[in-house]
Amino acid sequence: MQTTYWDLTINSNKQTIDEAITEAAACLKKGLPVAFPTETVYGLGADATSEAAVAKIFKAKGRPQDNPLIVHTATKEQLYKLVTHIPPFVEKLIQHFSPGPLTYILPTNGTCAANVTGGLDTIAVRIPDHPIAIQLLEKVNLPIAAPSANVSGKPSPTNGTHVWNDLHGKIAGILADGPTGVGVESTVIDCTGKMPIILRPGGVTKDELEAAVGPVIIDPALANEKGIPKSPGMKYKHYAPDVPLWLVTGSNHKIQEVINEERQLGKRIGVLASTDTAQLLEADQLISLGRQPEEIAAALYEALRTFKERNIDLILCETFPEQGIGQAVMNRLKKAATRIL
Repeated sequence: MQTTYWDLTINSNKQTIDEAITEAAACLKKGLPVAFPTETVYGLGADATSEAAVAKIFKAKGRPQDNPLIVHTATKEQLYKLVTHIPPFVEKLIQHFSPGPLTYILPTNGTCAANVTGGLDTIAVRIPDHPIAIQLLEKVNLPIAAPSANVSGKPSPTNGTHVWNDLHGKIAGILADGPTGVGVESTVIDCTGKMPIILRPGGVTKDELEAAVGPVIIDPALANEKGIPKSPGMKYKHYAPDVPLWLVTGSNHKIQEVINEERQLGKRIGVLASTDTAQLLEADQLISLGRQPEEIAAALYEALRTFKERNIDLILCETFPEQGIGQAVMNRLKKAATRIL
């Protein structure tokens, strides 16, 4: 399949953007998959009402068939048309956080194709907060299923180049509009009970949710790797770079000790760390992710994709406090890691 690359950072006038979005929407209406930016990561979209179109997402990504997809809509009215009912606390959450990086698990009414939901009687839906995503969704006027636009299991893409490297020749097109903002995926909450349950931490934090609607539960499976997650998609390994990744808990001295030990074995070592920690270390490649949790989240996936190009044999990454969006960062790193020290 020939992949069209619409680079909206070079051709940024309104007419050119409108033409690119019109072409991308036409592809989606024909049942072809198209990648587009959201505020979290780039998504790989297809018509959520067409089982054949959705199947092309799974094929392009190499994604397990029982891994549910998130459906994106332009408005809350479109979101409402995909579910049987909206609990009052969800209406309040939509008012506070949508458009935005929050995904709602609700009872499906069957409008979307069965392979969108992974065989469940629920559906994951959200309204993205990105102007290109919204314009595309409005233009195509369909609910669009869109997981991250990467090869399944690898770090999610945060710019158009990442998508091209992973999926060119496998999808119809890529709407490239520079780097995303949040950098990690949306928070996913189960809204089928009396109280919201966080199934995946992400761009909206637990504290922010509780400030809006009161107590929120965290799925025990997030803390217990042996537990059975409520969402089948959470049982698969994700976000793994091409180079082995070890998480190192402790001070910069411990990280440097591990660096020295592995270098003595002839390995080239890359390190991911906060700015302050990186300044204290010596390795073959050091990447500073920033000082604030939001900076670290935004820089994480780009950094994880960098090391293969530098012939690095092993990535070491410090661990970060699991508060706020730091919980999402550590969730991704633990899933990506081959070893935790």
